[in-house]
Amino acid sequence: MPILTVALLQLAPPGRDPRANLATGDAACRRAKALGADIALFPEMWSNGYRPAAADLPGDDVYRHPRRWDGAPPAPPLPAHEAVWGDEAITRDGPFVAHFRELAAELDMAIALTYLESWDGPPRNTVSLIDRHGRLALTYAKVHTCAFDVPEAVLTPGEGFEVCALDTAAGEVLTGAMICYDREFPESARALMLAGAELVLTPNACDLEINRLSQFRARAYENMTALAMANYAGPGWGHSIAFDGIAFADGRSRDMLVIEAGEAEGVYPAVFDLDALRDHRRRETWGNAFRRPAAYRALTRHEVREPFVRVDRGGARPPGADTPRQLSSTYKNIM
Repeated sequence: MPILTVALLQLAPPGRDPRANLATGDAACRRAKALGADIALFPEMWSNGYRPAAADLPGDDVYRHPRRWDGAPPAPPLPAHEAVWGDEAITRDGPFVAHFRELAAELDMAIALTYLESWDGPPRNTVSLIDRHGRLALTYAKVHTCAFDVPEAVLTPGEGFEVCALDTAAGEVLTGAMICYDREFPESARALMLAGAELVLTPNACDLEINRLSQFRARAYENMTALAMANYAGPGWGHSIAFDGIAFADGRSRDMLVIEAGEAEGVYPAVFDLDALRDHRRRETWGNAFRRPAAYRALTRHEVREPFVRVDRGGARPPGADTPRQLSSTYKNIM
């Protein structure tokens, strides 16, 4: 029976020093291996703890409410990405990623490593999935960056969702990734399901309350896909979670929850039965079984209509929008 264990690394938010974060991350991966993990999953942007370099910029402390646009004063001009992130972006072939590639091979364990990636232009919010041989199996950049405020408004978004055949001790597992705000768009998980994903890894950095957790559960249910999410620890945070995507067994509804952490720091193993998941995907009615794509043409249109018209942090509005509106003050957290 192929059993796959994903270790959710629910770590305390680190500082901006990649050397210190490397050492802390190394220790967490070794703990994950000792617990029997096949994959270790980091929270979002581990290399610098998702902390911008400039302390006086709005949105600097992502663990509080970002600057809101309450309609009256216009947002200040969008700063250059160098002013927000300084020189903290790292390259995919640099020493930080290389260390974890060597560690993955040493431990015979895949590592989903997150970092601020140096790019041609503004940097990217990236996860690289390193296989148990130390090879880069997949590198994904966050598509749905938080365009409504710095620090993410100055990042380069990714351009699509891909899936790799990850070599694990349980055999090949078709694996994809989405990052934090991506999971709030059903299209992200759906695109990964359509690309063949059995498992979706989700680094995260925001509070996880009942609505976001329920939303994440729905992504597993409707796509018959295993989902694993690692979040930072701390009061109001934590709740790293995994669902196995198997909504029914033996003709009865079942709880898909594999594990949900509290708020404390720790390494939380999520254990998936791949045979059971694959059997569920072969016979049930969700996923791509009875879709009608010809009826979904509106999903690929760019027009945005009221009441959803917004302007982004740079002042741009979406194509087809007639009148911009400010970001609702009910949007509580940067993601």
